[in-house]
Amino acid sequence: MSKNGTDQVVRVRVPASTANLGPGFDAIGMAFQLYTTITMRLADTTEVRPLSAELAQLPTGKENLLYRAAASLFREAGYPEPELYIEVDSEIPLTRGLGSSAAALIGALAGANRLAGAPFSREQLYAIAARWEGHPDNVGASLFGGVVVATMPETEERLAPIPYVRLPVPAQLETLVVIPEFELPTEKARSALPERYDRRDMIYNVGRSSLLVAALAQGRLDLLSQAMRDRLHQPYRCPLVPGLSEMLQQAAENGALGAALSGAGPTILFFYTGEEQQQRLLSFVERVMSAHTVGYRTMVLLPDQTGATIDVIEPFGA
Repeated sequence: MSKNGTDQVVRVRVPASTANLGPGFDAIGMAFQLYTTITMRLADTTEVRPLSAELAQLPTGKENLLYRAAASLFREAGYPEPELYIEVDSEIPLTRGLGSSAAALIGALAGANRLAGAPFSREQLYAIAARWEGHPDNVGASLFGGVVVATMPETEERLAPIPYVRLPVPAQLETLVVIPEFELPTEKARSALPERYDRRDMIYNVGRSSLLVAALAQGRLDLLSQAMRDRLHQPYRCPLVPGLSEMLQQAAENGALGAALSGAGPTILFFYTGEEQQQRLLSFVERVMSAHTVGYRTMVLLPDQTGATIDVIEPFGA
């Protein structure tokens, strides 16, 4: 550990993300300008202090995800588990499919890595985070920004590089997210998926996920409606999210370039361009959600093209 790491205060700002983008199940993620900020320093006693109301119910000791991730990085680097003071503030809704846990994980690992003297590269942090999460899409988008297309390596080696490509989000693409007023734990959404798939559905998704990546790379927004269709995860999760089936099926005729369940849900996102399309989508969403008597809120999110950023600041009380 670097000598001056003992009195550093590190602040990490990490963007939200959507994952499982359309047919890109566990493979395609995108970052948004909605952030979790984690401030961290070495301490005499571990304490995790939430600064936003939505985080108030989370553990404040060593059982907190932030501490567990940070401590695991110190162990990976060959150091003893540290005592840490951690502050966390987040704009990202919890358990809504916008990558709150991935942002927290990236923030904790990046902050701990800096405090430990940066023993791991950015690529190695990605490998650690992807193996922690079990898939590389959310954490890749939060770490690198933009659109990240990735897959897990075949080797079990913990620091083996994650094969990925980062793409900038097409400049004209706008995103409307619809956030229902209920939580959908990832475990519940995962349990809705089948153990086996029909070969025709697999071929369907291979074609569309390939088309989606090519369309995003070339800015072919006209292809998104076809490219974002999916048969591997969204149909099985529709019963868990009232209105999702109608919104996916009717999005294109109501102003959307494409639509998808965000992550494991329940948030739904629509890609569009222009004010007229936005207003059509807002009216459409209101009709569908009212018919299902589900409370919700909407946000227009801009893409984050930067990913996680780290600053070293003055010590607390200095």
